[in-house]
Amino acid sequence: MEKPLSKNEFLKAAKPDLSGSIRETLANDTLDRFSGDDEQFIKFHGIYQQDDRDKRKVGKEYSVMVRTRQTGGIVPAAQYLVYDELSGRFANGTLRITSRQTFQFHGVLQKGIGSLIKSINEALSTTLATCGDVNRNVTAPSAPAVNAITQSIEDDAFAVTTVLLPRTTAYHSIWVDGVQLDLGLGEIVAKAKSDQANPYMPPPADADESGAPVDPLYGKTYLPRKFKVGFAIPPNNDTDIFTNDMGFVAVVEAGKLIGYNLLVGGGLGTSHGNKLTYPRLADVVGFITREQIAAVSIAVVSIHRDWGDRTDRKHARIKYVLQEKGLEWFRSELAQRLGAPLPAAKPFLFKGQGDPFGWHRETDTTSYLGLFIETGRVKDAEGYRLKTALREIAKKFGPTFRLTASQNLVLSGIQNGHKDEIEKLLKSHGCENVFSPGLVRSRGMACPALPTCGLALAESERVFPQFLASIEAAQAAAGIGGEELVVRMTGCPNGCARPYSAEIGIIGKAPGKYNVLLGGNREGTRLARNWHESVPFDEIPAKLGVLFKRYASERTPQQAFGDWADRTADLWSAPTV
Repeated sequence: MEKPLSKNEFLKAAKPDLSGSIRETLANDTLDRFSGDDEQFIKFHGIYQQDDRDKRKVGKEYSVMVRTRQTGGIVPAAQYLVYDELSGRFANGTLRITSRQTFQFHGVLQKGIGSLIKSINEALSTTLATCGDVNRNVTAPSAPAVNAITQSIEDDAFAVTTVLLPRTTAYHSIWVDGVQLDLGLGEIVAKAKSDQANPYMPPPADADESGAPVDPLYGKTYLPRKFKVGFAIPPNNDTDIFTNDMGFVAVVEAGKLIGYNLLVGGGLGTSHGNKLTYPRLADVVGFITREQIAAVSIAVVSIHRDWGDRTDRKHARIKYVLQEKGLEWFRSELAQRLGAPLPAAKPFLFKGQGDPFGWHRETDTTSYLGLFIETGRVKDAEGYRLKTALREIAKKFGPTFRLTASQNLVLSGIQNGHKDEIEKLLKSHGCENVFSPGLVRSRGMACPALPTCGLALAESERVFPQFLASIEAAQAAAGIGGEELVVRMTGCPNGCARPYSAEIGIIGKAPGKYNVLLGGNREGTRLARNWHESVPFDEIPAKLGVLFKRYASERTPQQAFGDWADRTADLWSAPTV
């Protein structure tokens, strides 16, 4: 018997413009939340409804998280200043860099959503399709474009963004045309404008025989689940390219970008106890030229649209299509849609991951500055006024802000004569740690989790800095202090901070308890495996400390911890519970 479609499929079919009753809810001053079906529709508009879980014993206090779209993590200084202002006016005063090179506003109340999203669009960005069953933000290497190769990759990332944007008519009707801009923001928003049009303004949708809008790519019911795209330039896998639904690995020959190796079928989210769900790294499908990138992107997304599981949303990513139908089936299906098969992939090799910290040459007259942003949170706190410092830098020096896929920040286009002044400014605001965080903190990543994420089963961001400090102490006790180690933590198994591809992955299982995974590698080309389940949080550093001592004495020269763990058989012979 055929399985019934999930509820979301009926919702999308009934409202293919994705409007729901969002407009009516915004117009009702007595409402403090979106209810019912609209909690699904608002995701397509870049909004997640949340409540403060620390306050649930008293009563639910609703707010939303709003996510921007920043292709390749690129944020012009004027746009950043708009975001800085908006975060204080409408959110909780912070900006959070995500693992997909976007900004998130947390703690946005119902009455401020309209003005916030309107202002983001006025500043030449958008929140359209940063959530929902569509292609989300396209990631790319965060180092500035200093030559024709890197500039071409940026251009191609924007090309993919453009062809995969949904053409819903509701988004601009509700948020851009139908909501009054808060006049107090007029001047600062104007500073972000230029003669160029918003790069995230998709063309209008087609219509069916009744006149209802139909997206020419996504149709009336869009994708079965979310879709993620990234670009990478070997040998640095800084975007974790194998974890994407679709990835483009740059192929450079004789100093020229000739095309990309196409990767399809990555994705990390799972559900505890559900064997139908699992993390997966993408398959290498074949080679494409730059001229093919739009057609290939549309074809791959259309395969997900047509073959993805619409009955079980936990089993609906394209990774399950690849795993269950096979790579050769996928290649054949792709060839039919393109009119010809792809040639074999070109050789490539990743040697590591990681963001650049400190000063680096950009051109003869300019430099870029890599900054460590702890857990991706741009904020002011006692003795640490990062948000204020970045605001002053943006106003005075106007660098381009480049968000990294590891939740850090690169400031590019800085005149060499301004380097000392910028460094002094950051240090005077208590931000000495942004320059050289060390090889554990700089590689670490955590999701927001509690108190705002409704999916969180355990803490993550709030405990991660202290957790890394305990890991560093355990390393030092084992005689390997200061060595590189990729540690990532999430409060649930959905994998937003990519723990499944880390050397050590910590995944929330229940309040105060975590699954501990080991054996991923620094190159991002191997998944970690479950080592122990439901470990009390306070016991994890001691358990890892025992392993660090073994690793220090047993490893081969230059062997990374993840490689040692993966190849140490007795770690996997004992029960994991």
